[in-house]
Amino acid sequence: CYSSLLSIVCYSSLLSIYVSGPVEEENPEFWRAQGAKALQAALNMKLNTNVAKNIMLFLGDGMGITTITAARILKGQMHNQSGEETVMTMDTFPHAGLLKTYSVDFQIPDSSSTATAYLCGVKTNLNTVGVNAAARNGICKTQKGNEVTSILKWAKDAGKSVGIVTTTRVQHATPATTYAHSASRKWYSDADMPASAKKEGCTDIASQLLNNTDIDVIIGGGRKYMTPKGTWDPEYPRDLASSGKRQDGRHLISDWQKMKVGKVARYVWNRTDFDAVDPDTTDYLMALFEPGDLRFDVERDPTMDPSIAETTEKAIRILSKNPKGFFLLVEGGRIDQGHHASRASMALHETVAFDNAVAKGLELTNEEETLTLVTADHSHAFTFNGYPFRGQSILGKSPLYGKDMLPYTTLMYGNGPGYKVVDNKRPDIRNVDTLEKDYVQLSAVPLDTETHGGEDVAVLARGPMAHLFHGVQEQSYLAHAMAYAGCVGRDLRHCESRPQHTNTQRILVTTTDDDRNSAPSQVSSISLVTALLAAVLH
Repeated sequence: CYSSLLSIVCYSSLLSIYVSGPVEEENPEFWRAQGAKALQAALNMKLNTNVAKNIMLFLGDGMGITTITAARILKGQMHNQSGEETVMTMDTFPHAGLLKTYSVDFQIPDSSSTATAYLCGVKTNLNTVGVNAAARNGICKTQKGNEVTSILKWAKDAGKSVGIVTTTRVQHATPATTYAHSASRKWYSDADMPASAKKEGCTDIASQLLNNTDIDVIIGGGRKYMTPKGTWDPEYPRDLASSGKRQDGRHLISDWQKMKVGKVARYVWNRTDFDAVDPDTTDYLMALFEPGDLRFDVERDPTMDPSIAETTEKAIRILSKNPKGFFLLVEGGRIDQGHHASRASMALHETVAFDNAVAKGLELTNEEETLTLVTADHSHAFTFNGYPFRGQSILGKSPLYGKDMLPYTTLMYGNGPGYKVVDNKRPDIRNVDTLEKDYVQLSAVPLDTETHGGEDVAVLARGPMAHLFHGVQEQSYLAHAMAYAGCVGRDLRHCESRPQHTNTQRILVTTTDDDRNSAPSQVSSISLVTALLAAVLH
C-alpha cells in the first residue's frame, strides 16, 4: 500500500476487516442505555450551594483539551484497554466551562500572565508575576504600586491554611504567583536579577517566598535558589549546576526554619525524610526534592522522590487540621515542559500522574465542603490527527501515509525541535519506535522549543458552588468565583446569605444565627462594614 494511487483503497480495505471496538457497541441499545443513564444523572443533579470550607485548585500547566484527550487514551492503554472509553478522574467532574487565556499584550500567553489571571483575578502582561498590566516585563520601577494579591493570600488572611504543591521549582511562574510580585518571572534568585533591578529595590522570587505570605506547605523543587553561591547540593554534590546560586549570602532554608520557632516546621529534600513527616504533628513543611524542577514522572526515582499524588496527600493531611479549612494549589508543571521538548510521551505520562493526584485529592476530602477545580493555564501547538484505528497506541503512527508515501505519528506539533525536513523530505519513521519516552514528535516549523497554543482551556469543577464555573469566561473570572465560593477576599455575600456547611467562620465580621435573623437594616450595616474593611485589606 505504498503507492499514492492505492493508499486510500488499501486503508479502506483495512477498515473493512478491522474490528473497531467491543461487539456490544454494535448494538444501538448500548448507546441508548448509556445516553439514558447520563441524562438521568444530569436530571438528578442537585446544586451544592454550601460555603466551600476548602478549595483545591489542580492546575495542569500546558494541559489543553488535546492533551486531556490523548492522556485519557494513554491512561486506558496503560491498563490494557483500548483507551478511548477510559474515564479520567477529572472527567467525572459535573460542571465545566471554557476560559479565554490571552494576556493583556499577547494573543497567546505564558504561565505567569495566566497564573496572575486565575489566581489574582487580574489579567496582565507576558512574563510578569503578581502585578497588573501597568507593570512592564523586566522593568523594576514599573512594578511598584502595581502589585496584586492572590487567592492564596486571601485564604490565609481569612484564617485558612494554605499550600502549594508543584512538579517544577517552587519559584516557577505558577507557584510564584501565589506569593510573589515581580516584573520578571525569571528573577528566581538575586543572581538572576540585573543590577539595576536590585538597585531600584526589587527582590527575587525565592526571598519573597519567605517574606510575603505565611505558607504552611511548600512542596516542589528549587533548592539552588535558596542557598548561597557555591553551596553543595546534598543530592548532587559534584554537580556545579546544582549548587547554590544566591549572591547575597543568604541561606533561605535556614532563615525559614528560624522564622518558625515555636512551631513544628520540617524541611526535607528526600523520600526517607518526607515519609517520616507526621502530618498530625507538623505545622509547616518545606520539601524541595531537586535543585531545579523535579524529574519527569517516568524518570523519577521512587526511592528518592515521591509522586505528585503522594505529595498532594501529605499536603492535604497537614492542611486539613485547620478547622477553618484550607486552600491548596497543585500544579502538574512538567506537562508543559514535555510539550516544549515535543516529547509527547513525557507530557502525557505527566498528565496521567496529575490525574492520579486529582483522584487522591477527592479521596481525602468531603465534596460537600470542598470545592475542587481542574484547569490549565494554556495549551500547546499540539495536534491529534490522521485516522488511527480504535485502540491503536496513542503514541503510534497513523495507518494512512502522507502524499510522500511516508508515515506520521497521530500526535504532532505545529512547531518545535521535531522539524526534520532534509532536502525537502520528511524522515522515514517506519522503523522508528515512536512509543519510546524520548521520541521527539515531528513538527511543521523549526524552533528550539515548541510554543504554547492560544485556544480556550477547560475548567472542570465539583463541590460547593461548582456551578459557577460554566460557559465561556475570561480566565481572571476563576479567582473571583473561587473566592466567592469560599468566602475569602472582597465579596463575602455568600457567607452572609447562607449557613455554612462546617464550622468555618467568616473573617472580619462573624455573623451569628441571631444576626442572620435580624432586621434587614442591621444585616445591611454588617455587609457595608465588611465590604469596606475587605476593600482596605485587599
